[in-house]
Amino acid sequence: MKDKSLRIGSLFAGIGGIDLAFEQAGFEIVWANEIDPDACKTYRHNFPSTRLIEGDIKDIEPCSLESVDVITAGFPCQSFSVCGNQKGFNDNRGNLFFEIIRIVDVLNPAVIFLENVANLTEHDNGRTFNIIHNELAYRNYYIRYIIADAYDYGIPQHRTRTYIVAFKSQEACVNFKFPDKVNLKKRIFDVIDKAAKVDDSFYAKPDSYQYKKLSEFIKDDGQIYRFSDYGIQSSKDGISFTLKANMGTWKERIPYIKDSYGIRKITPYECLALQGFPQEYRFPKIPIASAYKQCGNSVVVPIIRKIAEQIAIVIMP
Repeated sequence: MKDKSLRIGSLFAGIGGIDLAFEQAGFEIVWANEIDPDACKTYRHNFPSTRLIEGDIKDIEPCSLESVDVITAGFPCQSFSVCGNQKGFNDNRGNLFFEIIRIVDVLNPAVIFLENVANLTEHDNGRTFNIIHNELAYRNYYIRYIIADAYDYGIPQHRTRTYIVAFKSQEACVNFKFPDKVNLKKRIFDVIDKAAKVDDSFYAKPDSYQYKKLSEFIKDDGQIYRFSDYGIQSSKDGISFTLKANMGTWKERIPYIKDSYGIRKITPYECLALQGFPQEYRFPKIPIASAYKQCGNSVVVPIIRKIAEQIAIVIMP
């Protein structure tokens, strides 16, 4: 980055995964918006100097927001996900995309960065993605997108997401390159320490249903496991399955490992490690269910950092 920092405004900020990635790439976070109270607590704990607007995006007056170079939005994905009911724009959460557009119309940023589920491009036979594309193109944005799995970018988790970058400058769009894939050098237990004992509350009791089922099922303690609608699910090749927000709703959806002391759930901080968050990122005093939900709702930081670095290259004066 050069002397002048590029500025971002963050919508649907969650706990700040996208913001952290852009900050690591040298951007300045000017303001952020998030509606979930517990997520706001976590965000403030880690970004104390950022102006956080807590509340519904529908209540934001765009003229009250400072101008920024980039607007980012990891907008709600449940209405587009194959794991949800796929109502798309017929779901109020899907319609929140147009709230992003409402703010874009006033601030007119040089770049818009959007993150959503992989199914976004296929939802409703492609019509949902066409609407997003056309709304941006109508406002003279040039669009690039990629569907990428985190494990192709150095993170031992299969987490496939759609990343959209829209530029006001056609030249910037042409010159922009999504980051190259890298060989995966780390596996699950390169980021989770099986030799370290965690709090007793995470361990399954020997007489519990979970312990009995997992002790019978686990043949490879180099993998991670969880209960699903179809029985016990195992990772493969030391690469985690996708961490989901329902970890915060149903305790049985929290993944388990076999460590040196027993069979246990992975901790929220270990979830963050599998999302590529740094060790210094911390949770404030919030319910543990909220922490798990926040982990599953967040993003893989390193891949977005690499995208942000490429954005900076093409738009920095």
